[in-house]
Amino acid sequence: MLIDTHSHIYDEAFDEDRSEVVERARAEGIERIILPAIDGESNERLFALCRECGDYVVPLMGLHPTSVNDNPKWCEELTEVERLLDSPPEGVERFYGVGEIGLDLYWSRDWQAEQTEAFRAQVEMALRRNLPIVVHTRDAWEEMATVMEEYRGEGLKGIFHAYSSDVAMYERLRKCGDFLFGIGGVVTFKKSALDEVVKSMRLKDLVVETDAPYLTPAPHRGTRNESSYVRFVAAKIAELQGVDYEVVAKHTTANAKRIFNL
Repeated sequence: MLIDTHSHIYDEAFDEDRSEVVERARAEGIERIILPAIDGESNERLFALCRECGDYVVPLMGLHPTSVNDNPKWCEELTEVERLLDSPPEGVERFYGVGEIGLDLYWSRDWQAEQTEAFRAQVEMALRRNLPIVVHTRDAWEEMATVMEEYRGEGLKGIFHAYSSDVAMYERLRKCGDFLFGIGGVVTFKKSALDEVVKSMRLKDLVVETDAPYLTPAPHRGTRNESSYVRFVAAKIAELQGVDYEVVAKHTTANAKRIFNL
């Protein structure tokens, strides 16, 4: 059994066959699917999937960094994130973490200050509620790590989603709190530099994810990703670490259950 710790199967890309996607995940031994939030525009879709699938899906609540960019209402969205954390909508029992949050400077650095403010605000929401965070980072590893180090020793916990930096950053971020590292489809790519990094990481620090519908692993690269494909990620980790697939499944599933208190 595996847990897909990062999936957006509530996205419009799944409108034609969402039920079938969920059933394929179940059939392939995916025990639970973690659903990070993005922003107010997509929240109702997230809630609807939770109502449909019950506790098979595990919702998080947060504001994605790119949803801060050029958004005059991002402060209002943060207020709504905090309200929902304390008062989930009908049909959603609770939120299991704060995410997807972080820094994304790939598209523009014009909103770095606003993204950083939103990131810190949501980290503090998580700390006040003893919830894990799920951290998105793109072209901002140094900037993100600097923020994380401000909270060292305060009991912060969570997952660095779609980890793609080097071993030195892995070791640096491990010291920031009780953190796991999400490994996704990129590790299966032929020219992925992540191969050598994963060889140096500890299984006790890893979880597997898809980021569906994005970052589809080989052999399905170039098509829409889905949660059932997380098994290809687990298989690649097993190959790189020289252990059986079942060992990776056991460790990553236990890690996910612990960090999200499942």
